[in-house]
Amino acid sequence: MKELRFAFKHTVPILFTYLFIGMAYGIMMGKAGYSLIWSFFSALFIFAGSMQIVMIPLMQNGTSLMTLAIMTFFINARHLFYGIGFIEKFRKMGWKYPYMVLTLTDETYSVLCSIKYEDELDEEKAMFFIALLNHCYWIAGCTLGGIAGQFLSWDMKGIDFSATAFFTVVVVNHWNNYPSKIPIIAGAVSSVLFYILLGADQFLVPALSVSLIALVILKNSVTTKTGGALHVN
Repeated sequence: MKELRFAFKHTVPILFTYLFIGMAYGIMMGKAGYSLIWSFFSALFIFAGSMQIVMIPLMQNGTSLMTLAIMTFFINARHLFYGIGFIEKFRKMGWKYPYMVLTLTDETYSVLCSIKYEDELDEEKAMFFIALLNHCYWIAGCTLGGIAGQFLSWDMKGIDFSATAFFTVVVVNHWNNYPSKIPIIAGAVSSVLFYILLGADQFLVPALSVSLIALVILKNSVTTKTGGALHVN
């Protein structure tokens, strides 16, 4: 199918990214004592790389599901801003609409925004296959990592640094590519402030909440510098 081939061609870079980060996540889950099934279903239904990595130590520490749900909302709240532009397109896709909403990750959004569709292609099918392939890449990476985490015998100490590296790359990329530094400054200031006030175990949700409120208040300043699109990494 030409739409599938087209989608694969434009998602190959994401394939390797999702495989390696997903495998790191799956291995971390296995080493934390969670079975392969947890890695698979979290990739299938949560599909939020940053949140999935963050939730591992939180689950180990007995964090409540309500707290995890709140954190998931705030960590992925950026989708509320840039997903608005695709609402009408997704609605026209019928039964695919809920799935397109679920799978609108940062990487999928970037592809959908920048891609130029060939005249003979069905645009809706191409969009669906782009989202589906990226989701499959992530599921494959997390599942392979879950298998590796269960059966690899050598010491995996230090693999959790992949989370630190992942977020560091995101921050550096944002700093280098987006004119507005407001999101980074808002996140950094609120994180440091609440870390000092509340400590390492309690600071994250308040810091995320204040960061989101600050970005909503300062939205006009951010969008002016980024050319009309609010990017919150």
